[in-house]
Amino acid sequence: MASVNRVILIGNLGRDPEIRYTQSGEPIANFSLATNETWTDKSGQKQERTEWHRVEVFGKPAQVVRDYLTKGRQVYVEGSVRYDEWTDKDGNKRNTTKIHIGGPNSRLVLLGGPGGARGEGAPRGADRPAEGAPAGEDFKASDDDVPF
Repeated sequence: MASVNRVILIGNLGRDPEIRYTQSGEPIANFSLATNETWTDKSGQKQERTEWHRVEVFGKPAQVVRDYLTKGRQVYVEGSVRYDEWTDKDGNKRNTTKIHIGGPNSRLVLLGGPGGARGEGAPRGADRPAEGAPAGEDFKASDDDVPF
């Protein structure tokens, strides 16, 4: 039987993205994403909880993150959960959970209107879907996307 590892989140960046590059020059973007949940408890008090997610973006969407996303910007991400485990310098086992955005089953869509959540200095047109991840349709690679 097939399995599914799929995550969909809409939230706001908690800080400006960090960008690093592979040896071949491909960007990798990392940022924290906040999602909020609100409800009314039994006593009628409004409650709110914020969850923080680590997001790692590869390929063309990472270029969009680099060029358009800033702290506070709202974004839609669709990807998979990745668990990393390592041993730190003191010999302690450490682990982290990341949302992986990269490949044909991933999407990154910039949300918010002009002058709204776009943030200072964001270029015009920043509200369109990320290149390689069009809104409302599945990703399809073009001849330019294939490396061979």
